[in-house]
Amino acid sequence: MPVDIQHYNQSPRRNAEFIKPPNMIKAKVGTGGLSDAILDRAQKLLENTTVDFAPLAEIYLASMMKGIRRAQKPEPDDDNEFLIAGVLYPCAQLKANGGMFHYPLVTRIADRFVQFLEVVDQIDIDALEIAEAFHTTIKAVITAKIKGDGGKHGNELVEALNDACMRYFEKNKHNLRQPEEAEF
Repeated sequence: MPVDIQHYNQSPRRNAEFIKPPNMIKAKVGTGGLSDAILDRAQKLLENTTVDFAPLAEIYLASMMKGIRRAQKPEPDDDNEFLIAGVLYPCAQLKANGGMFHYPLVTRIADRFVQFLEVVDQIDIDALEIAEAFHTTIKAVITAKIKGDGGKHGNELVEALNDACMRYFEKNKHNLRQPEEAEF
């Protein structure tokens, strides 16, 4: 039975939300929306895109691994939140872009990892091992060009990663933010 519980039944420590910058073009053009015909054309373009996601995904995967390596050997003045963000941000980008490029399995895997990092209080050796497992899995999906949801094997991959996260939380109860500390 796959685990699909938000944040692995834990209270989030941080919220990996996107900050929407001001749309300068829209400010110049004004408001009013787009016609249904334009929206339909844009949707068809997204659905039929043949752009290769691999080069973009590799950039985010390399950035994610750079964040993992930095967290493994932090500088004395590195803040814990800075280290987590170095791993979290590129994975959030993979989550955001996977579906658009017909890799919903990447989006699903990255989403589970983002939820994991939103809960962990301190990034530690065990959390970094989990980060590497997610990185390796996403890289394998991209390398094998597994588009779509991955079927049964995709579900098994996600379930294995979920199980690893649940074992982490069971073993590392000390590294979780207590519910009364939540800032929400």
